Amino acid sequence: MPVLAVCCLSVLLVSLDTTILNVALPAIQDDLHSSVAGLQWTLDAYTVVLASLLTLAGSTADRVGRRRVFRLGLVLFTGASALCSLAPGPGWLVAFRTVQAVGGSMLTPVAMAILANTFTGPRERARAIGVWGGVVGLSMAAGPVLGGVLVEWAGWRSVFWLNVPTGLAALLLTALYVPESRAPRARRPDPVGQLLVTVLLGALTYAVIGAPGRGWTSAPTVTCLVVAVGALAAFVPYENRRPEPLIEPRLFRSAPFSAAVATAVFAFAALGGFLFATTLYLQREVGLSALDTGLRLLPMAVLSLVCPPLSGRIVGSRGPRIPLLLAGAGIAASGLLAVAVTRSAHPSGVLLSVTYALFGAGFGFVNAPVTTTAVSGLPPDRAGVAAAVAATSRQVGSSLGIAVIGATVAAGVRPAPWWIITGCGLAILALTVLAAGPARPERTPGAESAAAESSAPEPLGRGRPLSGA
Repeated sequence: MPVLAVCCLSVLLVSLDTTILNVALPAIQDDLHSSVAGLQWTLDAYTVVLASLLTLAGSTADRVGRRRVFRLGLVLFTGASALCSLAPGPGWLVAFRTVQAVGGSMLTPVAMAILANTFTGPRERARAIGVWGGVVGLSMAAGPVLGGVLVEWAGWRSVFWLNVPTGLAALLLTALYVPESRAPRARRPDPVGQLLVTVLLGALTYAVIGAPGRGWTSAPTVTCLVVAVGALAAFVPYENRRPEPLIEPRLFRSAPFSAAVATAVFAFAALGGFLFATTLYLQREVGLSALDTGLRLLPMAVLSLVCPPLSGRIVGSRGPRIPLLLAGAGIAASGLLAVAVTRSAHPSGVLLSVTYALFGAGFGFVNAPVTTTAVSGLPPDRAGVAAAVAATSRQVGSSLGIAVIGATVAAGVRPAPWWIITGCGLAILALTVLAAGPARPERTPGAESAAAESSAPEPLGRGRPLSGA
């Protein structure tokens, strides 16, 4: 139980961070005199770095020791949180968020590996993962309200103070109760692949965030886009030649796997953009306080908590198609309703609640079928790698959603964010119709493992591999 408590505390750190921080964005903008692009980087500095380092952190922990890497992650995340609370300007806040992301990349995947190594029986492991996932869902539901209370009473810096005692408690429990463990055979490091992934994500995000101010044809924007395309063009052949690549391009020859990755990108792009645009709309245009904003978002958070276990059960009995159709329909419907509702600075409270409930339900149905579909058509020995790629795709989607939808907010194109979210939902529906696979799941060991784990809720804007792959 102490080991489970440590892992739950670590996921509490990273899952609370996003929902609380979104509610605090307008207060950060006012206090630090930040632009919309600065707010985007406050979120995207975290997700880009996290997406780049998830797989590396997991494989490093397998090689040098999971407890050692986990403790380092706690130190970095806790220390960076304290520094974020002291940031004198937006540039410093982005820099400290980057350090936070380095620490966060060592927590979620490594915690899952620690759980798998500690709870070896299928039944006790399933119970432990259920508790772990319950903490994720609880933090999602509590995050908006807690963030609103903290911002209202103590200012935006207090959302980072919360991480410090939690992180210190997790460090103490780790030192006392978590045993050291390593994989029997760890994957080799891939520094070139790691560099190419980081350059690809960083350059693409920088281009999209900066384009509204500089122009899509400006030299910096075009240069970044060319660099991103070049990194991708170099990455694929390089990884194909490696015996143990960072991300195996051959996995994408599987249509279900490719569809699952694309679905994760669209779903988390919708999530990242939805939270970003909604928070600014409610506080800047409607005039709500941070606390009232958190309360308004409760329907989304609660359904994001309730729907994942239901989705997991449907995947286990009927396959991934039905949950994915429900996910796409919910996200698309919420975007369409938001187009109409947000035309007014005095929207109907009932329609806002319905909008957020539809999005929460749609997003809640995504994670279980995405992870299951990603691994169901692959050999069992590739299940962990496939799930790690799916987890990384979630972070990529979140960073791109914040960048693209934030760019439309910065440009003042009022209905564009909601049309983009609608398009993400429709894309999920199209992918499901084209490549969701059979009506019933394939009974491979990898698929069963993925379905068991993915039935737990996923933290907002955060992904997790099944192991430290």
